[in-house]
Amino acid sequence: MLVAAAVCPSPPLLVPDVATGAAPELDAARAACADAIGLLAAARPDRLYVVGPADEGAHGGYPAGATGSFAGFGVDLSVRLGAEAPQPRPQHGGDRPLPPSLAVGAWLLARAGWADAPIEGLGVATSTAAEVCAGTGRELAASAERVALLVLGDGSACRTVKAPGYLDERAAGFDAEAARALGTADAAALLALDAGLASELKAAGRAPWQVLAGAAEGAGLDGRLLFEDAPYGVGYFVAAWS
Repeated sequence: MLVAAAVCPSPPLLVPDVATGAAPELDAARAACADAIGLLAAARPDRLYVVGPADEGAHGGYPAGATGSFAGFGVDLSVRLGAEAPQPRPQHGGDRPLPPSLAVGAWLLARAGWADAPIEGLGVATSTAAEVCAGTGRELAASAERVALLVLGDGSACRTVKAPGYLDERAAGFDAEAARALGTADAAALLALDAGLASELKAAGRAPWQVLAGAAEGAGLDGRLLFEDAPYGVGYFVAAWS
């Protein structure tokens, strides 16, 4: 059963080495992520899944010990999902590098000194249908007695004219509903987010959030929104469910 979840943004800019001179602009987001992960640890889960969007070829599971790098963002920095690598499990990710979202998750966990439960990663295609996401979430929740999720993903990328997707007047409303649902642990509202609209708004968090929604069914969790902003025209949210 799902006992806790943390929702964090997924951009590599969260890593100060990647952001360089702009790093202070996301200090509040990093602090909120640390608080959310602290609540995960307090729930004493038996297993932690790190879930985030992934491009084609990077979908599927990643075992503890899988590594990622921010070299593609001009930084010589590597991360590992969990402190130690167990025996290799090629059928669950093998030697594939972590996609950027899961690398950010690994960095957040390492920064928090996570040592509270075994970890696995899951890369989700942003095009995955809501019902498939929900089914995946249910499977994760049923995999152990006390399951926690660290969910990485962003809202729309169309909040301003300088945003990656330029300005779309629908973006603010989409993000407002996503923030409300994340902040109140409203699984039904997350599952109701429109996949087509999310794609048009470049909202990479939609599918991972719907995995969370499926995992949370029947868990009776409460939610808190710890951070909400749209730096660089992209919706960033941090929430904690417990």
